[in-house]
Amino acid sequence: MPARKSSQTIGSFCCKCICWTVGLLVLLLGIVGATAGILYLVFKPEIPNYSVDSLTISDLRLNFDMTLYAKFDVKITANNPNKKIGIYYEKGGRLSVWYTKTKLCQGSIPKFYQGHQNITKLDVSLTGQTQYGSTLMRTLQEQQQTGRIPLDLKIDAPVSIKLGRLKLRKLRILGNCLLVVNSLSTNNLISIKASNCKFRLKL
Repeated sequence: MPARKSSQTIGSFCCKCICWTVGLLVLLLGIVGATAGILYLVFKPEIPNYSVDSLTISDLRLNFDMTLYAKFDVKITANNPNKKIGIYYEKGGRLSVWYTKTKLCQGSIPKFYQGHQNITKLDVSLTGQTQYGSTLMRTLQEQQQTGRIPLDLKIDAPVSIKLGRLKLRKLRILGNCLLVVNSLSTNNLISIKASNCKFRLKL
């Protein structure tokens, strides 16, 4: 009988421990949720947005090994609309230009800090070599005859968020700008006929 009573006591103690643990977890989750809600109401975060101002092609040619070499210069505007949030653009940010599913060139986004409600102009140089250059060049030339060449400009930027004096962990801003340009002629001003950009944050 004493052994049975001891077993019941241990079982009751374990049950209480589990209840306390679950209760503590619920309380912690509630505190975290409330803190996140308060921060959201105080800082009212908005996703930064970007626009493509101009696109210049410095070089677009076939190499002797039949790869396609491309050099683009892209001017973009980065807009931080937040009133109380600063953005640290960290090392490793990339900007790339694609035609259909083929990457033509890629460049690095500079490391810098963007204050709240700030608009920053960026000039990014992109270079790249692509396999099957002759086929791709022929396709681009045929597309150019229509005066409407679809390009996809992709942004991948690691950033850290500044809330007041607090610098938070790194996030990634992922962006996609679907462009339609009138020409791929080198060293000429290219007209951007259409631009549709979308952005999101990735934890």
